[in-house]
Amino acid sequence: MSQTFDQINYKFKTNFVKVYEYDVAYIDEGSSSDVLLFIHGLGSYLKAWDRNITVLKNSFRCIAVDLPGYGKSSKQIHNGTVEFYREFLNEFIKILDLHNITLVGHSMGGQIALSYVINFPDIIKKLILAAPAGFETFKPNEIEQLKSIISPEISYNTSDEQIRINYKTNFYQMPIEAEEMIADRITIKNDEEFFNHCQIVANSLTGLLAEQVFNQLNKINIPTLIFFGKNDLLIPNRIHYKTSTEEIAKLGASQIRNSRLLLLENCGHFLQYEIPEIFNSTVIDFIASNK
Repeated sequence: MSQTFDQINYKFKTNFVKVYEYDVAYIDEGSSSDVLLFIHGLGSYLKAWDRNITVLKNSFRCIAVDLPGYGKSSKQIHNGTVEFYREFLNEFIKILDLHNITLVGHSMGGQIALSYVINFPDIIKKLILAAPAGFETFKPNEIEQLKSIISPEISYNTSDEQIRINYKTNFYQMPIEAEEMIADRITIKNDEEFFNHCQIVANSLTGLLAEQVFNQLNKINIPTLIFFGKNDLLIPNRIHYKTSTEEIAKLGASQIRNSRLLLLENCGHFLQYEIPEIFNSTVIDFIASNK
């Protein structure tokens, strides 16, 4: 039993549904026929969307999910491939019988969302990407080097001080509200299933690198809103790219026909949490203008 994972305090009521062999945690707020389905990033959880759902639930039905192995969802080890997450997401949508969906993905969740729309082109009405993975490309030798950076052992043994540093890297100016997520990350280190979580995070990074989506972005035809913070320290990968976040963002957006790119000043990777007011109001306008 994942005792410390289960003790994480979510802002909204937690629901559970069985998807394949996984007990999947999700929140479901709002009653609109317009559905926003939120997918979190690598090593994250559905609390990544707290500062957005608080407002957006007044205009839309907002559903945020803990991917298998994350947050309060069960921790059976899986291969972490983009295909796995894509098929999981498709099953989740079927079980909840969701329609009129705008898929919202942050970082890893952005690449999962991109892959889902590419492979299931008739399910999603609109796409919103917050600092998405998937706009970069990597050579085989680069992939091997990156895989070594996030082994499960490294994640498992991360010190409290390094956890705080890692979180700060996600922001231009870290909001005080992020302290709660740091506390959660420190707490779950004591869980008996924490190593499983670390293994899943490592597998997920490998999965992102193995199934690159850049060359398929031109298959996306639905209205797409893309956010990037100009001060993003995580995209592009600074080891292999000498270019700027702005250049990568523009390159990826140029491949998606019906897209709008918003580059945000004084903002980092975790942009929807750092400047929720801009994110939320832009999302509301985007959906209203594309009905």
